[in-house]
Amino acid sequence: MNTQEKRNDGVAPAPPSGLQYEIRAGDQLVVLTEVGGSLRSYTAGQRHVLDGYEADEQCTGARGQSLLPWPNRISNGHYGWRGSGRQLDLTEPEKHGAIHGLTRWANWTLVEHGPDRASFRYVLHACPGWPFVLDCRLDYSLDEHGLTVRTSATNIGTEACPYGTGAHPYLSVGTPDIDSTFVRATGSIYLPVDELGIPTGTKPVDGTHYDLRSEQVMGDREIDVAYTDLHRGEDGRARVRMLAPDRAAGVEMWVDEAYPYLEIFTGDTLPQPARRRTGLGVEPMTCAPNAFNSGDGLITLEPGESHTATWGINPYPDLQ
Repeated sequence: MNTQEKRNDGVAPAPPSGLQYEIRAGDQLVVLTEVGGSLRSYTAGQRHVLDGYEADEQCTGARGQSLLPWPNRISNGHYGWRGSGRQLDLTEPEKHGAIHGLTRWANWTLVEHGPDRASFRYVLHACPGWPFVLDCRLDYSLDEHGLTVRTSATNIGTEACPYGTGAHPYLSVGTPDIDSTFVRATGSIYLPVDELGIPTGTKPVDGTHYDLRSEQVMGDREIDVAYTDLHRGEDGRARVRMLAPDRAAGVEMWVDEAYPYLEIFTGDTLPQPARRRTGLGVEPMTCAPNAFNSGDGLITLEPGESHTATWGINPYPDLQ
């Protein structure tokens, strides 16, 4: 269903995130947006499992956005590719960086829509710093196990291109902030960053406040780093789990093996003070921050090649 309503005069108001689309399964409701093909809200019954935003608000903090053709930051917006230097627009000027790709503010086209699923397509053509062409697709589906998000991209240009993807949901269990929640996040290695958010190496989480491998109260710890060396179950999935203080509700995010990195973000540096620490940013990434320069996890897509990565959210995890 297209949930954008019309005024009495027949002219539809334009929400900041464009057309709104619902998908449902049981008591689960997901709202997706034309702008970015993004995940604006997700509820299970009366419970919010994401810290999203309202239809009359502009997305802030990249909430629910998909990130292509790179996640996180590129230092100075500059990278080299096969002997040529490329300069991207600085979309995070205060940190001299290009952040979260080129598609999150674009209007995506709805190409399929059913009661429990929706698919969006966007062709990313050449632009400053990006002389390539990608055919991008986002597939959302709901079932009794929760939400599944499949991101795919095909190089439909004439030369090989660098590529990475990610997503930026904020998990919630309905508490005003994340401090009193219980969190368990996979990852035995973290990537410390400099003052501009660019990784400076790798370190084990042992003995640091970044160690979330066992379930514990989040408290006042501030985190904005990527994790790797993720522990995975027999199904190949790595998981992050959040529980309410009384353990009566929870939410779990999973990523498949296409995502070797997870950024955890407590939201302390968001420019909107009222939105800080209201949800836990859990960002699956196919490559490390600044991968267009470091090469860490960077994918090369030859002409005609495709890449697919899948993540999901379970609003009904085992609470034990």
